[in-house]
Amino acid sequence: MTERVVRLPDVGEGIAEAELVEWQVQVGDLVREDAVLGAVMTDKATVEIPSPAEGRVVWLAGKVGDMLAIGSDFVRLDVDGKGETSTTTAAPAVQTTSAPARKAGHAARATPAIAPAHVAPSPQPLATPARREGERPLAAPAVRLRAREAGIDLRQLHGSGPAGRITHDDLDSYIARGSDDAPALRSRPKTAVTDTKVVGLRRKIAERMSIANARIPHITYVEEVDVTALEDLRAKLNEQKRTDRPKLTLLPFLMQAIVRAVAAQPELNAHFDDEAGIVHQHAAVHMGIATQTGAGLMVPVVRHTEARDLFDCAAEVIRVTEAARNGTATRDELIGSTITITSLGALGGLATTPIINHPEVAIVGVNRIAIRPHWDGAGFVPRKMMNLSSSFDHRVIDGFNAALFVQRIKTQLETPAMIFIDV
Repeated sequence: MTERVVRLPDVGEGIAEAELVEWQVQVGDLVREDAVLGAVMTDKATVEIPSPAEGRVVWLAGKVGDMLAIGSDFVRLDVDGKGETSTTTAAPAVQTTSAPARKAGHAARATPAIAPAHVAPSPQPLATPARREGERPLAAPAVRLRAREAGIDLRQLHGSGPAGRITHDDLDSYIARGSDDAPALRSRPKTAVTDTKVVGLRRKIAERMSIANARIPHITYVEEVDVTALEDLRAKLNEQKRTDRPKLTLLPFLMQAIVRAVAAQPELNAHFDDEAGIVHQHAAVHMGIATQTGAGLMVPVVRHTEARDLFDCAAEVIRVTEAARNGTATRDELIGSTITITSLGALGGLATTPIINHPEVAIVGVNRIAIRPHWDGAGFVPRKMMNLSSSFDHRVIDGFNAALFVQRIKTQLETPAMIFIDV
């Protein structure tokens, strides 16, 4: 047997280090070639690191949450000496082209096997498995996150994936049959306290929110918008059911309204470098779309919204948000927005207090559409109404200009024909 070093590969993003967010193996485990060893995070992209050879794990680089330098030792393996380099330093690093497969959430993927010699894949989750004390089940970070949020101990699950890896389907099956176990669980008082280290995407979200909250004095402006005409137009357009066009939601209309509003008020489409005391006003409108994913909040970017029409905006929103949700978004698709839209519309709520996506100076929040009575001067009539909750960096955006910006958007949305007219 010889020792082989697996080094942290260059993931092609020009970075010097990455955060360790997941181990898929422990010291003493047997792994096969291409089995996932662990995962690191660069910016908001999680990258899994596979094993370049079959062997037994004898050393791991650190703890979850540690920052590891690109090219540093990641895992050391005892491998079969036949034909292998016998020195640690001579062992090659994992090749970038063959290594990282981005985290896939629910999306199906061909995950290579991790194969302890005594474990065979189970075709489907059955009874509670017997696991040794301290054993950590194999599962992707997204599966662990879902289980943690649902209060499920993964040690109670069988894994149907390679080497017993627990998949999203296993978790879904466990939850679906959980009704059998639930009464017993509910009957016992719960006293456990779970401590979870904040790492990976959650840590980055926490950092960015803290920076935005600490450095930006927010002013939030809430306005009610009558979207009855817009909803009628949207329904008409969707009735066409053309296969070459995506189905329209309210979002692309709002994007177009914002593009026209920032054309009149370009100071809203900007970054504020508060250390240098400079506002960088952008001609291009790169629209950030706040998106809830299985791993947490992400903001994929629709670039050059100012050059896209309604349907192109709709198609690009679908593409980048799906990429964020299934973990295939590139770094360029997750950075560089100049103004952001956020929405909790589907969950209801009359108003929100959006936190600005630093270093931007404005964020537009969407609340749920509801039919409300509206006074038309003679009586109350039912109208489809929606609130916009928008926040602005009060250091560089005055309240008057913030209100004017929202009113411009309101006018576009209440008279949707204006969205298609250059004025």
